Amino acid sequence: MYHPFHHAIATPEKIAYVMARSGESVSYRQLEDRSNQGAHLFRSLGLKRGDSIALMMDNNARYFEICFAAQRSGLLFTAMSSRLSTQEAEYILADCGAKALIVSSSLAGQAAELLSNSPSVLSRYSVNGALPGHASWEAARDAQPVSRIADESAGRDMLYSSGTTGRPKGVKTELLDEAIDAPSTLMMVATKLYGLGNDSVYLSPAPLYHAAPLRFNMTVMRFGGTSVLMEHFDAEEAIALIERHSITHSQWVPTMFVRMQKLAPEVRSRYRHDSLKVAIHAAAPCPVQVKEAMIDWWGPVLYEYYAGTEGNGFVACNSQDWLAHPGTVGRALVGELRILDDEGRVLTAGETGTIYFANGPAFEYHKDPAKTASSKSAEGWSTLGDVGYLDEEGYLYLTDRKHFMIISGGVNIYPQEIENLMVTHPKVMDVAVIGVPNEEFGEEVKAVVQPADMEAAGPALAEELIAWCRANLSHVKCPKSVDFEAELPRHPTGKLYKRLLRDRYWKAGPA
Repeated sequence: MYHPFHHAIATPEKIAYVMARSGESVSYRQLEDRSNQGAHLFRSLGLKRGDSIALMMDNNARYFEICFAAQRSGLLFTAMSSRLSTQEAEYILADCGAKALIVSSSLAGQAAELLSNSPSVLSRYSVNGALPGHASWEAARDAQPVSRIADESAGRDMLYSSGTTGRPKGVKTELLDEAIDAPSTLMMVATKLYGLGNDSVYLSPAPLYHAAPLRFNMTVMRFGGTSVLMEHFDAEEAIALIERHSITHSQWVPTMFVRMQKLAPEVRSRYRHDSLKVAIHAAAPCPVQVKEAMIDWWGPVLYEYYAGTEGNGFVACNSQDWLAHPGTVGRALVGELRILDDEGRVLTAGETGTIYFANGPAFEYHKDPAKTASSKSAEGWSTLGDVGYLDEEGYLYLTDRKHFMIISGGVNIYPQEIENLMVTHPKVMDVAVIGVPNEEFGEEVKAVVQPADMEAAGPALAEELIAWCRANLSHVKCPKSVDFEAELPRHPTGKLYKRLLRDRYWKAGPA
């Protein structure tokens, strides 16, 4: 019973997913019929098992009918960020070999540029409105039968990194010779850790093109549960939806926790959350104070994991584990953790180094053997490029991304620790800490702050924040200066495009 087609037979009128703001809902019967029509459409285009399609869409009700149409057709489907530059999108389309592209009509500008610059894409469709050079997905779909195609086989996603530190990297995916309803590793993990099942109501506040929302929502629908999909994240709307839909499961990133915690107390207390059994979070380290506050507010329902699109390992913990080991992201459930120094030596408990997974699932970066090789140790262990350490019990603690490290006068400084502190200041909505040029020390620490009130930005607030850091951290770690921005270049998935900030200062050179 691990596929929507089973639930279309058993519970045809049950809602598979509903759009939070518009209220548009899709039943399991509708999802089954439309994904079958989509599969027939793909076959009519000459697409066969192993071929690729791409989606570049905002969150909308067509998303999962297209993904399940590809999944049951044996296709690789690449969900692309709607925030990519034209050059990044062109690169991904060429790299994954997409033969068809489906875009949202709201992305008319990007679609027009890709129309003239991506000639290898043979078929183009738009959803929720017409676009020049694109056929209507809905009209083309509705011209197809609702029966299942004769040659169903299991396809899967082929996703790219968000490109926060450079060109997006595609994770090469091998199709497995299995039925479309065969259980996945994620399904087994989700059942064991989170109790996902056909009675789950899952709130998804993030963009669907990201690995976690895409895969978890499809898993919910393979179980026969219901997903509530937010078109865009809004802090008050999110907690209101928990009450309105009696949400049992949800998934977040730490920046969302920060936004919700900074709501006025009377707003936070306005909505019930007693239906919530599991609140999963990942994508970035969560400041200890922020997570403590969430557990105080929602109870011990927080579940954290550390993993990547690459699927080379999986680390997890529940609230009880975390309260006993504050700051941990958990212990390894898939793969074995190793911490290595820059010379490749295995470090002991408490020593900080690059995090590797041993004996985990293998992966390759698509068409990039050099990038694949750079992610492997001499032993063949793989890394996502993060830095951290293990305690004596094998619990992992994240320090930062290796390439975000600041080296000032020979001292290694990890921005995450500073950011975790500064974001808890009541006058700070968001913060990025970066290294900027310094003639004497090579780099110095700078904080780029999105204040809660932009009118408060200025030298007085900068001095207040620097003094606050110096009262709570070693002075060598504290920002030497603070700049203010109305909004930081943060991806909706929670990742921060630090390279955009760093480039601005490094191109200017030392002050």
